Amino acid sequence: MTKRLLSTIFISILAINVFAQSPVGSWEGTLEVGANKLRLVFHFDKDANGNTVCSMDSPDQGARGIPADANISDDGEITVSIPALGVTYEATMKNGLITGVFKQSGYGFDLTLHPGKSELRRPQNPQPPYPYTTGEVTFTNPDGNAVLHGTLTLPEGFKAGGATPVVLMVTGSGQQNRDEEVFGHKPFMVIADYLARNGIASLRYDDRGVGKSTGDAADATTLDNMKDALAGLEFLRKDGRFGKTGILGHSEGGTIAFMIGGRHREAVDFIVSLAGSAVRGDMLLVEQNRQTLSASGVPQAMCDDYCRLLAAAFAYRIKNGTPEKAATTVDSLASATKAALPAEAKQNVAKVLETSAPWLDFFMAYDPHEDITRIECPVMALNGSRDTQVSAAMNLGALRKALPANAKTTIREYDGLNHLFQHCTTGSVNEYSRIEETFSPEVMHDIAVWINGL
Repeated sequence: MTKRLLSTIFISILAINVFAQSPVGSWEGTLEVGANKLRLVFHFDKDANGNTVCSMDSPDQGARGIPADANISDDGEITVSIPALGVTYEATMKNGLITGVFKQSGYGFDLTLHPGKSELRRPQNPQPPYPYTTGEVTFTNPDGNAVLHGTLTLPEGFKAGGATPVVLMVTGSGQQNRDEEVFGHKPFMVIADYLARNGIASLRYDDRGVGKSTGDAADATTLDNMKDALAGLEFLRKDGRFGKTGILGHSEGGTIAFMIGGRHREAVDFIVSLAGSAVRGDMLLVEQNRQTLSASGVPQAMCDDYCRLLAAAFAYRIKNGTPEKAATTVDSLASATKAALPAEAKQNVAKVLETSAPWLDFFMAYDPHEDITRIECPVMALNGSRDTQVSAAMNLGALRKALPANAKTTIREYDGLNHLFQHCTTGSVNEYSRIEETFSPEVMHDIAVWINGL
């Protein structure tokens, strides 16, 4: 999933001021953990009282402004701690560099910071003037507990009451703005621009509790997000100016598209699923962890043990809810599954068991199979072969078995693309921000051709 990554270290890129032997400014370095490389940025400043203040960003994991405590001695010794992540960085500033050891969960890694700044290049971001029109619109969740604000994009020469198709764009898991902005990319803005240039209207909106949209996000589940999307589809249908009305969903948004297609068939004329999950949530999450651990160089036996224990923990939570003593429960599950794991790994699983999260409770127990079997409209389901968050083999395979036959349905795996549909090397989440491409032009071309062909 695009936004609920269970990462421990977390984006920035700001101008830098460097003074003699003062670290005031921004400093960037690359943390090497096995085969993975992770950029970190530390920002040092002084408050009104002259005290040092600090924060950390992780551009490759999509996080910025993580609060940190910093102590700096007169002789250039620097200690940074981030209690929330169990992180410490002990270093020395000398000859214009900060050199030290980054520690987390008992492991230490050399980390050297350089003054400078990183530039994010996003060449696909559309620039004005645009050959289409946009306008701000609002619609309300059917339960009345969220007002969603979005951008309606109408292609050049749009005529009300004509055959112009329109798509509602639904983001992945977690809360994102209408552009589905993540890792410095704005995929929904890029897609909306491309569709408009090819005669297709679109509506993209801020998720509840984000941007201009209201509503409770903390306790919202996939079902709540589906109701928000359904309200968007009803808004477009009541508008009365469009031809066919469809939904284009990414990641969890693709799963939401399947839910609406199966439960509210009258609301949608076609579905475009971009890496939508077609298997039960706990299966998807276990596979995510398996691919992440394997890519990180974790030995196969340990990877298998961890995923077996995690699957058992999900099954326990689905059946019994959150236990009173998560660590004790995990020890019991580890014994039952013969999972030989270090204490740190079992602690991670315990956190999964004990953390209160309505979204997780719904998602891991939800199986989209039945909804998929009831879909009647044409479906375009796409995945990248290097998607490490929603496995193409697992999910497209499930779709092929469950989707009712339809001559206009197409299911395709694109070679070399990741979860964001970028051309990539490994598919790792850590690559997302480093890749300049926001969204594959080939995929956008195929989507536009397919929709216009309906």
